[in-house]
Amino acid sequence: MTLVRRPDWAGRNYQLLTAAAIVTNLGTHGALIAAAFAVIQSGGDGGDVGLVAMARTLPLVLFLLIGGAIADRVPRHRVMVAANALNCVSQAVFAVLVLTGEARLWHMMLLTALCGTGQAFFSPAAEGMLMSSVSGEQVSRAFALFRMSMHGAGIGGAALGGALITAFGPGWVLAIDAAAFAVAGGLRAFLDVRHMPERAPGGGLLADLREGWDEFVGRPWLWSIVAQFSVVVALVGAAESVYGPLVARDALGGARPWGLALAAYGVGTLGGALLMVRWKPRRLLLVGTLCVFPIALPSAALAVPLDVRGLSAAMFVSGVALEVFGVSWMTAMHQEIPEEKLSRVAAYDWFGSTAMLPLSTALAGPAEAAFGRGTALWGSSVIIVVATALVLLVPDVRNLTRRPAKPVAAGTDGAGVRSEEAAAPRP
Repeated sequence: MTLVRRPDWAGRNYQLLTAAAIVTNLGTHGALIAAAFAVIQSGGDGGDVGLVAMARTLPLVLFLLIGGAIADRVPRHRVMVAANALNCVSQAVFAVLVLTGEARLWHMMLLTALCGTGQAFFSPAAEGMLMSSVSGEQVSRAFALFRMSMHGAGIGGAALGGALITAFGPGWVLAIDAAAFAVAGGLRAFLDVRHMPERAPGGGLLADLREGWDEFVGRPWLWSIVAQFSVVVALVGAAESVYGPLVARDALGGARPWGLALAAYGVGTLGGALLMVRWKPRRLLLVGTLCVFPIALPSAALAVPLDVRGLSAAMFVSGVALEVFGVSWMTAMHQEIPEEKLSRVAAYDWFGSTAMLPLSTALAGPAEAAFGRGTALWGSSVIIVVATALVLLVPDVRNLTRRPAKPVAAGTDGAGVRSEEAAAPRP
């Protein structure tokens, strides 16, 4: 019998990271819908939904840079496991309060804030860990397959979450998310960090942050796209966290159609990842940035509003486009940023991209009251298009090209080093 040999780049760490991402995405995509509908079912309005969404994103912004610096100083998998534990506990308490009918607005804000804090420490560590787990010519394929697995789980999570909320209420979906964090944290505890280079003694946390900042501002393609996404993420976040559930309630029939629309977005990301498994565009950031324009479509579809089929189509196209950008962006980061600074640079990326999200979600309700929901959503679409067009004026965005990479040696752990021994830093 012939055994199927795993690719050289798909080492143990890569497989554990992929499995854990599948588990967490199954839970989280349903839980995001559940949190919004928990607020609505408790008697909250659009402003209350926005406040809870803001409570998640504000600590994310506040603690991201610290999380990135810590992830480059201590083993990244320990940071990831600790963050998963915090998310598990906070979601479990949230679930109990909702199931017992005791959840108040301040409870929901506090518990989602703890989730955001966990994500602030988790995200830079996870991004650095993933980028350190692969090398060679197939990095784009590895990132695409990872994202495909992650988003494929999101398809089921969103659709199942919407159905479970309709059948049993949001509390059980939050409980499932807590269990998913527990399982994922257990998987991530087994990550092998022996191949990571030893960090030389530094000047402390502030010195590490300054190094990351110098790396960030010294690359025009990096800071310009992060600035663009500070606008894009803020507007998309407000549309999906606040306006989407409200449009679903008022015009589509409730949580289930909104879950199906989010699942269509997940199918789109899956299609985009499949495309990027094969396609290796030479001008990484030019192609990626052009694919940001369709991200304006869901806000426009909600503004009309289109029926669930039209909205799902817009979400699908947006998912395909965003995934092409995402794989291109990760490949550029992997190619251009030194391994020992990956988490800090990723933290500045996350910080810049999410900095305006708490404000946008908090102001979504007042903006709806002042201008009307349709006007606010149309305005979001126009601003996304303008911000993306401005980024194309940056020469480095148009001209940064893919460089050939050294192939992974046989018998390695997918990170360019032999699995049984430590190795020198990756060039």
